[in-house]
Amino acid sequence: MGSVGAMEPFDPPGEPWVRVSPRLATVRRIGLLAFGVPAAALATAGMAFVALWAAVVVAVLGVGLLGWSWAVVGRTVRSWGYAERAEDLLVTSGVLRRQLVVVPYGRMQFVDVSAGPLDRRFGLATVQLHTAAAATDAAIPGLGPDEAARLRDRLAARGEASAAGI
Repeated sequence: MGSVGAMEPFDPPGEPWVRVSPRLATVRRIGLLAFGVPAAALATAGMAFVALWAAVVVAVLGVGLLGWSWAVVGRTVRSWGYAERAEDLLVTSGVLRRQLVVVPYGRMQFVDVSAGPLDRRFGLATVQLHTAAAATDAAIPGLGPDEAARLRDRLAARGEASAAGI
């Protein structure tokens, strides 16, 4: 089987994926810089007390790790997406470890929308789906407020309609 066959579990045929906003990468990169740069600086300063060469090695490793993380953030954000089907919602994510969560509308108990201060500054929100089984809970970060509200209302309506049919 070729590489196309290997993707089938993560790409159901005929379903268009709605991708999250690329602004999510900016928010995640700001968080990376806010915590990564001070951590690298503290590690480098700590190693400077041991030996100058050790501080240089730690600094180079820290910069390399931050650069790699910067690239991974972009790829990870591009991997997020969702697709609405007649009976369920598909949520996909992941670069190294791909994941596809199928959330049946009839199993949804409630839908949250949340946004932290940085998310709000960049016009983003996260839709969190809670189901009867915690294993099928899913979150979709990086949605615009209008899309998050639309998705919340649509999922709540579909969940109620599916529950009423049981």
